[in-house]
Amino acid sequence: MQQTTHQISVSTQGRKLYDITPEVTSWAKHSGFLTGLITLYIQHTSASLLINENYDSDVLVDLEAFFKRLVPDGDPLFIHTIEGPDDMPAHVRTALTQTSLSIPLIDGKAALGQWQGIFLYEHRRVASTRRVILHLIGE
Repeated sequence: MQQTTHQISVSTQGRKLYDITPEVTSWAKHSGFLTGLITLYIQHTSASLLINENYDSDVLVDLEAFFKRLVPDGDPLFIHTIEGPDDMPAHVRTALTQTSLSIPLIDGKAALGQWQGIFLYEHRRVASTRRVILHLIGE
C-alpha cells in the first residue's frame, strides 16, 4: 500500500453548496493509483462536506431552504455570536453534516454514483477560503 495527500482551496462567496467534484476526481485520476480509498477532510468548523445529487440544482436550493428553517440565523437560543448572527448556526450546521468523507477508488476513478457530486457546504454568509485535505491510500 502507498499513500498520497493533496490540499485544495475553495474560495466561497457566502452560504451555499460548492461543487468540488472536478478537483477531487481529477486529482484521484492522476494519482497513479488504481484501487484504494479517498478521504476528504475539511479544516473548518463552519463549513462541511456532503455527497449529494449533482444533476438537478433544485436539490441544493431545497437543502439550503431546509437548513435555513432548521437553524435560522439570529436564533435567540444561541449565546455564541462573536462573529455575527450566522456564527453559531454555522457551527450547528457543521455538526449536523460532515467534516470528512470516504470514497472508494476503483479502476483509477472515484466510485461515485451516476448522480452524485461532492460538495463543500459553506455555512457562513461572508466570503472565505476553505481548505480541504485529500488523502488517498491504495495501490
